[in-house]
Amino acid sequence: MNTVKTVRELRAAVARARSEGKRIGLAPTMGNLHSGHAALITKAAQRADFVVATSFANPLQFGANEDLATYPRTLAADQEKLLQAGCHLLFTPSVEEMYPHGMNDQTIVSVPVLSEGLCGASRPGHFDGVATVVSKLFNMVQPDLAVFGEKDFQQLTVIRALVRDLNMPIQIIGEPTVRDTDGLALSSRNGYLTPEQRAIAPALYQVITRIGAAIRGGDRDFAQLLETGKRDLAAKGLRPDYLEVREAAQLRPATAADTDLVILAAAFLGTTRLIDNLHLTKD
Repeated sequence: MNTVKTVRELRAAVARARSEGKRIGLAPTMGNLHSGHAALITKAAQRADFVVATSFANPLQFGANEDLATYPRTLAADQEKLLQAGCHLLFTPSVEEMYPHGMNDQTIVSVPVLSEGLCGASRPGHFDGVATVVSKLFNMVQPDLAVFGEKDFQQLTVIRALVRDLNMPIQIIGEPTVRDTDGLALSSRNGYLTPEQRAIAPALYQVITRIGAAIRGGDRDFAQLLETGKRDLAAKGLRPDYLEVREAAQLRPATAADTDLVILAAAFLGTTRLIDNLHLTKD
């Protein structure tokens, strides 16, 4: 596996692979990789001949009071994980390489409606930053396919719309959430949790699982299910940011007639913000 830092090197390496008739897969990350990221690479390697991973903590998608400055950088460990998962090329650009004219003068890509509410309400501008950096990476690599984790369900929905609306010839593949043995969705930010908080954190998935089971069992009173879920989270020591049932394709509030649903949740445990979701189809 090669590691490159400039767009010029990235494009040259991808061009060589493409000249050999290889299908190109891309897995964007922010680094500090775990088994969930490795699953993205493995999926890309199953569908493509040449897998590119990127490691870039994108300032455009971090708010003023968020954890950009303290976000863990673990390049050597990340390289080992990527190599084992089947990655061929790692792109680790600097902020100056990604935004050579500065971020204030950067063209911004915005996906309306889908970026609003949920994490978009809690993190203003976040999805504009995501859509912009992903668009740049897509243009740099021009992959045949790209793999993103379903844990960030709203992000995945935004990226699917981005590709559709801008007529990008890229297949977007969602990779199921990878969980620890107690159900907690793997996340780089789990490392911020104290041992006591880590023991509590699985309650987020337990609550949305109970809501999902009730819906599958025929309960259509979403408002009451969500109210009970928020109380359960608070009783465990989590501070709910949001807990909602949405129609999965458009992320609009769900109705009793909808059959393709997603339960989306975000909650604070101390200063750490956890997110999770459960996608389900009901009769």
